[in-house]
Amino acid sequence: MTGEDYSRLGLFFSAFLSSTILPGSSEVVLVGLATQGGLPHWDLLAIATAGNTLGGMTSWGLGWLMALRYPLTELSKVAHRRAVDRVRTWGSPILLLSWVPVLGDPLCVAAGWLRISWLGALLFIGVGKAFRYWVLLALLPSWGS
Repeated sequence: MTGEDYSRLGLFFSAFLSSTILPGSSEVVLVGLATQGGLPHWDLLAIATAGNTLGGMTSWGLGWLMALRYPLTELSKVAHRRAVDRVRTWGSPILLLSWVPVLGDPLCVAAGWLRISWLGALLFIGVGKAFRYWVLLALLPSWGS
């Protein structure tokens, strides 16, 4: 594997971990790789979006599995109730906000818990996360290289 391959792999895993409960810094990795040059920005956008979307769908899947063990009547934390209420109110389009720190992870879990369609979840999570990374790259003076 080349250095570029490792960079791509590192970005993917950073984006994946950043989209789960685990801490991550995919934005820093993305901007760092973009400013170094060597990798096209469109490739970086696609890789970061794929990793971050897969992480969001993992949270969705965990929510789906949690619903088997813990019915909605057992919601104990206020934050969980808020996320579930938001998803109930807005449906899958609320997942456009899945990139928002602190709010995004509970929304993805709540969507799975409420059995929001995996395809709808995938679409809205992916679009929201792609837009966030696109904005970051568009702010760089070297966009398009």
